[in-house]
Amino acid sequence: MTLAAAIHILKSCLVVLTALFPIVNPLGNTPIFLSLTPGYSSDARTVLSRKIALNSFWLLTGSMLIGSHILTFFGISIPVVQVGGGLVVMFTGWTLLQQREAEQSRTHEAKKKITKEDIANRAFYPLTLPLTVGPGSISVALTLGVNEALQRSNLVRLIAAIVGPALVAITIYLSYRFAERLARVLGETAMNVIVRLTSFILLCIGVQIVWGGIRALINSVH
Repeated sequence: MTLAAAIHILKSCLVVLTALFPIVNPLGNTPIFLSLTPGYSSDARTVLSRKIALNSFWLLTGSMLIGSHILTFFGISIPVVQVGGGLVVMFTGWTLLQQREAEQSRTHEAKKKITKEDIANRAFYPLTLPLTVGPGSISVALTLGVNEALQRSNLVRLIAAIVGPALVAITIYLSYRFAERLARVLGETAMNVIVRLTSFILLCIGVQIVWGGIRALINSVH
């Protein structure tokens, strides 16, 4: 492999990483991850973090490599994915906003036993999709998959579709894995405020995604 080819691969991986990381935003999702896993022990959250990271990796990589082909097969457009996914994001944000603090406190105090089935059931939905990898992330991954710069070489496209999401998955694991330490540093009051704010932002992001999808559908008709 020549130096120019290696530099091209490195640039492609960095493009994927820089495009996906801000919209996945694992650090910003940390308070919501904690609020959606009340009563979970540190060990259970560690296992859950690993499963979410792996699910996110496969979802992002799959979206880049074969996502556009799957949508074409079922006759689904990206704007439709945005509308459907945005509605799910809106529902998640609204549910968190309506959650009472008293209920949260009682749930946190309850030391229930979390089974492997509980972790497996929640690892993909809602913690991977739509919390971590939502319709926005999938749309970006689909766009990257058909990017002309990556389409020039199948090898470059494959490496970028593996390395970029892998780096994002590592940040997801680390953010969720040490979420409890962050909560202890900030304190319960600060975390409650952050959860409320991030829940409202999540609701707004859902509205924005839905509106973007509707606008794209309207433009396609005209």
